[in-house]
Amino acid sequence: MIIPVWRAEKFNKPTHLNEIRQLDIEMGFVESEEDVMNVLEKVFFHILKSVQKNCKKELKSLNVKLKIPKLPLKRITYTKAVEKLKNLGENIEWGNDFSKLQEEKLSKIFGLAFFMKDWPTEAKTFYTMPYEKNPKICHAFDLIYNGLEIASGTQRIHIPDLLIKQIKAFGLEPENFKYYIDCFRFGSPPHAGWSIGLERITMTITGMKNIRECCMFPRDRNRLTP
Repeated sequence: MIIPVWRAEKFNKPTHLNEIRQLDIEMGFVESEEDVMNVLEKVFFHILKSVQKNCKKELKSLNVKLKIPKLPLKRITYTKAVEKLKNLGENIEWGNDFSKLQEEKLSKIFGLAFFMKDWPTEAKTFYTMPYEKNPKICHAFDLIYNGLEIASGTQRIHIPDLLIKQIKAFGLEPENFKYYIDCFRFGSPPHAGWSIGLERITMTITGMKNIRECCMFPRDRNRLTP
């Protein structure tokens, strides 16, 4: 589905908006997040090829030479990415998120587009499935393209008891998520999903420096109208 999304995030960055459009997918009966990563890279490739074919005039007017990566995309672990940045003298610790400049540096190391997977559990949402043998790491991934995260996804928790445990671990009250938890009490298959930020991928394709240039009515914490 393609839907509007409102995000309560306190960011004032050129890569963030509080109202966005997302292309979302959810898949049931998956073995791991790798199943939806395979779909994501094909959708991503299709989007780039379609723009290259159908938007020649627009790309020319923007002086953009669209770069399309080859499939399959590399899978890089979060831990390896942190180690690479540390070797470059970057001030980052395991568990930290990456800055925009750090994402750009990682792209110079790993290539035009790649997946970053196996994130710290605490860095993602409470409903992200942790690894059974190492709960500090979870089944989550980001898609980095041209130095910017354009999509992210996870395998979701479908086990009520584990979901309650993670909700508590994140300092939240299970009672506030009762209806969500109950959805899984009647049987739910292992499932995973992802979303592409449409303004974000437009930003990377067109080479814009600010996401507000890729939205007709950009809305953030300081601009609600029009």
